[in-house]
Amino acid sequence: MGTSAAGGVSAMRRGGTRSGVTERVTLCNGPDRILEGWALNVSRGGVRAILEEKVELGQKFDVVVGTDQAFKRPGRVVWIQEEPDGVIVGIEFTNPSGAPIDSAPPPSNRETP
Repeated sequence: MGTSAAGGVSAMRRGGTRSGVTERVTLCNGPDRILEGWALNVSRGGVRAILEEKVELGQKFDVVVGTDQAFKRPGRVVWIQEEPDGVIVGIEFTNPSGAPIDSAPPPSNRETP
């Protein structure tokens, strides 16, 4: 079974429609820690990926999906499912301050004078 989000609360699904992909994913949290795996699906709020190496709940990474730097987002591990040959992880994209991207207030439709 998967591991729940930090604080014992199950991770909520957010981030809109998920698109199935088969792309390389690279996770970096410093020059000494670079992990590679495969993205299984991506949404505007996060990515589900399979990795050979274990990660920790709440661990933060710069996430690159694909082979170029065109899709690079900060993120944090919100759930982990251990498998015999690695882990499947859910990574929530965050903004640079660490808050989830989807927690930003919606743009105002009001016109300013």
